[in-house]
Amino acid sequence: MIQELVRIAEEAGKEVMDIYQHTNFSIQEKNDKEKSPLTDADLKSNEIIVQGLTRISDYPIITEESSAAPYEERKDWEKFWLVDPLDGTKNFIAKDGEFTINIALVEKTKPVLGIVYAPAVQLMYWAESGKGAFKNGRRIRNDSKRTELIGAESRFHSTPEDRAFFQKYNIKVVKTYGAALKICKLAEGEIDVYPRFNGTKEWDTAAAHCIANEAGCKLIDIKTGQELLYNKEDLENNYFIASRVDLNFSASRNT
Repeated sequence: MIQELVRIAEEAGKEVMDIYQHTNFSIQEKNDKEKSPLTDADLKSNEIIVQGLTRISDYPIITEESSAAPYEERKDWEKFWLVDPLDGTKNFIAKDGEFTINIALVEKTKPVLGIVYAPAVQLMYWAESGKGAFKNGRRIRNDSKRTELIGAESRFHSTPEDRAFFQKYNIKVVKTYGAALKICKLAEGEIDVYPRFNGTKEWDTAAAHCIANEAGCKLIDIKTGQELLYNKEDLENNYFIASRVDLNFSASRNT
């Protein structure tokens, strides 16, 4: 199934890049509380991915750009697809290349398969539970033993709490990446920790979460102290800390 998903992501990525390379593309504003931007690329990618997933399985699908089934209906789902057809729309608009296509298969509350594709920089990450994580076909794992830790923060969504976290743990080198690339860079060992102290949705993290887990990393919910869970009623993530599995950080927001 992985190779079928790779082909679906590549097909969506081709359409996204066709739009990306145009000088002008339409930008709308969603009706969500963040007033998030929406482009033709989000919608076209969503259409291609939904069609592709429907072709290869009969699992239900939740995407950022379509209405989710009521919780009473989906709470008993055994497996479902969780998709962000264009993660990092602000990166797409800024033309920095750091946007991704995220496709995850969630089994009950855990992502068991994940694809993260960054078409502008030709990076394809994937993982399947128990089978390892890969980047462009090469197996990856975060086996870093660095004691001088390298952190990551969002290019567009960093907060004062991020900076307080880095100061508390004496993290002097902080890199910025867009979209799900932060978690993928953790998986391949380029960074050691990525704290997220503002809002994300489940489709933002599920695919990269699977990749991180298979590469020896974790995404810890700071409210529960456990791995992030999926298919919650509101589909919103709590704040979290993504890190190498051997590292432990304060599980409270007030760092």
